[in-house]
Amino acid sequence: MAEIKIEKKKPIWPWLLAALVVLAVLAYLFVYNNDNDGELAENTQETAGLMENTNASDEYGSDPAVASYVQYVKNDPDKMGLDHNYANEALTRLMAATEAKADRIGYDATTDLGRVKEYADKIATDPFETTHANSIRKATDILTTTLQNMQRAKYPQLSSEVDELRQASADIDPDVLTLDQKQAVKAYFDKASDVLQEMN
Repeated sequence: MAEIKIEKKKPIWPWLLAALVVLAVLAYLFVYNNDNDGELAENTQETAGLMENTNASDEYGSDPAVASYVQYVKNDPDKMGLDHNYANEALTRLMAATEAKADRIGYDATTDLGRVKEYADKIATDPFETTHANSIRKATDILTTTLQNMQRAKYPQLSSEVDELRQASADIDPDVLTLDQKQAVKAYFDKASDVLQEMN
């Protein structure tokens, strides 16, 4: 009789085990890459924010508060409206920039800037108030005096620039509605940005 060869079946479990290991490795890599993608996205956003601030600082001067003010004024050409948000925000940023400059040179502007804040807050309180130009003028006069004192102490070469700033403040008529003299108000903020950049 002929012999029948019977081959023993090779066990399948090593193949199943190998497949499970490969799947586990792929799953780990997939999850790990997704975590890294999230971190990469967060890092990319943080880097973009830092680059934006750095670019603004490089373009408008070394001090971030000054750069923030200058960028706001330069990139917002005609946003002055009935709510007076533009004037309030411009004054607020100008105060911060002035304070940063004062701190850097050791000049105490706390009292003056506190008074400016009161006028800036008045502007934001009631949009239908007709005395906003008066508040803006008082605030710009105080800020100009503060910047002039700083200029005299540390930047004697900027006397003509500060004189022009004083004139820009005087051009704001406290008896005329702010919306009827947008250009004068905007001219003051532009000139203040020029002076602060020169101080940088």
